[in-house]
Amino acid sequence: MADLLGSILSSMERPPQVGDQESRRKAREQAARLKKMQEHEKRQKVEFRKRMEKEISDFIQDSTQTKRKFNPMSKIERSILHDVVEVAGLTSFSFGDDEESRYVMIFKKEFAPSDDELEAYRKGEEWNPIKAEEKKRLKEQAQKEAEEDAMRAPSSINPNTDYKDKYSHLIGKIAAKDAAHTLQANKAYGCVPVANKRDTRSIEEAMNEIRAKKRLKAEDGDTALGNS
Repeated sequence: MADLLGSILSSMERPPQVGDQESRRKAREQAARLKKMQEHEKRQKVEFRKRMEKEISDFIQDSTQTKRKFNPMSKIERSILHDVVEVAGLTSFSFGDDEESRYVMIFKKEFAPSDDELEAYRKGEEWNPIKAEEKKRLKEQAQKEAEEDAMRAPSSINPNTDYKDKYSHLIGKIAAKDAAHTLQANKAYGCVPVANKRDTRSIEEAMNEIRAKKRLKAEDGDTALGNS
């Protein structure tokens, strides 16, 4: 009976000690603080989105504005702003080298920035459309002049190396110059100078020679038949 009572008592959960109660209390307080922070952050996001929606709406209704630059903001805020802009049917871009200085610029669809304008913002420069147009005009003019100069210039092929300079240390400058203009046929490799390949006969002379060869061949055939 004593053993049964002892086993029942040992299986029963012991009452929490003072240390356990303190740990549970701290865990509950930490969870409550975390929940409160999450709710506060959620409210901030909602308020920020409402404020951005109001500013974007004012921007759309203002016909004098084609673009707008916002102050630097956090990554979460930029993400919310990009989403609001997309829903409104506008265009937005983020610029800035580091996270603390990154900002958002929004544009109306009909005034979307060009590649040159975006490149200027990425470099941290101010965009001046008048200067940009002048720069573009000068670039096109320079390119056109370069193309005209290339068409006027005579086409010539300049080798990377000079033959006589390459071998002058072996055979001298005069001999190297003469060798560059002289073609020596190498019979061992079947090389024939171009002058030897050229047929200097006229068409009439060539035809007469072909006819003579044909007559000679025919006469040889007749002679062979007569002998047989």
